[in-house]
Amino acid sequence: MDSRKKITGSLDLVLKYASKNNFKGYNKYDALDSPILKSLSFNNAFIRLVYSQVVMRSPVNIRPLLLIPKTINPKGFGLFASTYLNLYKLSGDRSHLEQAEYFLNWLSENKSPHYPTTCWGYQHPWQDVGFYAKANLPNRVVTFFVVSAFLDAFDLTKDEKYLDTAKDAMEFMLHAPKVLFEDDTMKCLSYVPNEKINWVVMDVSALTASLASRVFSITGDDRLIDDATRLIRYVVDKQTDYGAWWYSHPPGGHTKMHDNYHTGYICDSILHYSVNTGNDEFMPAYHTGIKYYKENLFLEDGTAKWMNNSVYPIDVHGSAQGIISFSKAYKYYPEYFPFAFKIAEWAIDHMQNPDEGYFYYQKNRLFRTPFTLMRWSNGWMALALSSLLVKIKEIEG
Repeated sequence: MDSRKKITGSLDLVLKYASKNNFKGYNKYDALDSPILKSLSFNNAFIRLVYSQVVMRSPVNIRPLLLIPKTINPKGFGLFASTYLNLYKLSGDRSHLEQAEYFLNWLSENKSPHYPTTCWGYQHPWQDVGFYAKANLPNRVVTFFVVSAFLDAFDLTKDEKYLDTAKDAMEFMLHAPKVLFEDDTMKCLSYVPNEKINWVVMDVSALTASLASRVFSITGDDRLIDDATRLIRYVVDKQTDYGAWWYSHPPGGHTKMHDNYHTGYICDSILHYSVNTGNDEFMPAYHTGIKYYKENLFLEDGTAKWMNNSVYPIDVHGSAQGIISFSKAYKYYPEYFPFAFKIAEWAIDHMQNPDEGYFYYQKNRLFRTPFTLMRWSNGWMALALSSLLVKIKEIEG
């Protein structure tokens, strides 16, 4: 089968599945949405963390047994909005634009109530090693992907309401607590707005810089450039001498592990900063980073590895990110573009249910997890496949 036809067919299948389920589904960290586990957690952080890890790592989906509901994920709605905007680019079919507008309208009406400016968080409470987040507590990663969809809509429609949303969200992205590090040349921001948290997550500052540079490229607001440049410089400063990044800084006990999709996030952010500002200062870090990403976090057949030193569990989010990152790399590495196809075809062949259309969450050495996660699995793969088709159209003119 022709690769483009295979990708188009796969995208159609996954969107039919998502639409049939009203774009609602289970989520990776939704254990604490269980009324059973909530009542048995006794407001104890360690117990909440154990429950979260058990549900997340279970080889079968135990969420129905725990009465965890299927819900709308704001980040998922952002991914699906960008997907339908990609389809509108490809076809000009206004029904795709109207579907994207549905997601964006919902997001406009369902901002996080926990912060005075525009921002979003996960719809469920969740416990991480470093902090507890109540439902809808905003964070910079969710807000980045939601705002990216609003900017995608502005690019296509020139409707100022989408840009206004993005500009207001930059107040949260750049000024919400907490600044973890700052001097005249570098800056680092926290994942969530909490003065007590000192945990450095590397992709957070990279994504924030990428978004600030994108808003600058539209508005010309010079106030965004200083922050964007210092944020990117901090991330580049933490790159290893062989081109990788740790998930957090300092890396602690994970000094041999570099994960898949966060590496892709950082590479894309550096590239976006350069394109949006015309400043190539950090492109050497991009070049070594994207090469490290391809050579160490994928197998030659297109399999997305979990870590640089571990193939399993193969996570479909890694497949999606590889498709996106190697498509974006086309200007500098056109030879990587066929590899984006290879990743897509591997994921379709090994991770998509051919009858229902959804993508499985993970694959271990002997079996696949027999369930899907709406945002994590399907939102990401829908965006990746649609982005690949858009890039084909751009290349062909």
